[in-house]
Amino acid sequence: MSVPAPFEASALDGALNGAQDGAQEGPAEAPGPRGGPRRARDTVAAYVGLTKTRIIEQLLVVTVPAMLLAERAVPSVWLILATLVGGATAAASAHALNCVVDADIDAVMKRTARRPLARGQVPPRNALIFGLALGVLSSVWLGLTTNWLAAGLSVAAIAFYVLVYTMLLKRRTSQNIVWGGAAGCMPVVIGWAAVTGSVEWPALVMFGVIFFWTPPHFWALAMRYRDDYAAAGVPMLPVVATPAQVSLRIVVYSWVMVLWTLLLLPVTSWIYAAVAVLGGAWFVIRAHRLHSAVTAGRDVSPMKLFHLSNLYLCGLFAAIAVDAVVGLPALGPPF
Repeated sequence: MSVPAPFEASALDGALNGAQDGAQEGPAEAPGPRGGPRRARDTVAAYVGLTKTRIIEQLLVVTVPAMLLAERAVPSVWLILATLVGGATAAASAHALNCVVDADIDAVMKRTARRPLARGQVPPRNALIFGLALGVLSSVWLGLTTNWLAAGLSVAAIAFYVLVYTMLLKRRTSQNIVWGGAAGCMPVVIGWAAVTGSVEWPALVMFGVIFFWTPPHFWALAMRYRDDYAAAGVPMLPVVATPAQVSLRIVVYSWVMVLWTLLLLPVTSWIYAAVAVLGGAWFVIRAHRLHSAVTAGRDVSPMKLFHLSNLYLCGLFAAIAVDAVVGLPALGPPF
């Protein structure tokens, strides 16, 4: 398990959310005086806030099913726990480092103005050291408790999220979340590697599912908070394109995502197939409804699709988990 996108998703700002920036966090408040124990609690809470724990929870949701599918049964409880601890720590590292780089725009955006660095609750230098320490800890932990392939993949995910997405893409291109969201796809590959010591094609298919899921998920969120991103100078697609162009791309990526999920049918049974087909049809219909409302000039609520996307991904990976544990015969090619 490792960092998101936009689940980022954030994702991986996505993964498995991200999008990675999460829901609205409210207006900033000036810190007041604190007593000893309360001040210590506030300090701990501020450092925890750097890690974006809600996004980490979403990342863990996709890691376990990937491990179950790799084993075609339930791996050892110790291996699952070790992978989740290492993955959560790696994701926390990436998110903390992201907060350091994005502190200036987090302070401008209403949705992120309550983050610890934006409120001055944690010195940037301390946050940087905290993020780097978590990264080292996660890689060593995964290497010692799972294998060094999983550890290396977690390091690559952290580096990609911070260096490529946050520092290179996010402020320069409207395709930021498309390519940057790849970091949020890594948990499934890391989970698979932790079980098998290798990366096989089903892991890459699950990677692709999250990769194509991230743009519809995050663009729906960015449509809602378009003004926030515009004020911060971040060229998310809804800032630089018309609503109709954005909703059309959401439809296109939704179709690609749903078709891509079918590539997993040869290694799964009718349980996964039913959820993939029915859930995918539901998602595509909702994406088309959003596009139709936008092109007709009606009031739209893109957050409905955003929340639906979370339910869809959780349901799809829950089906992978159940399918693997139940152990029904795989459909196999040509399915």
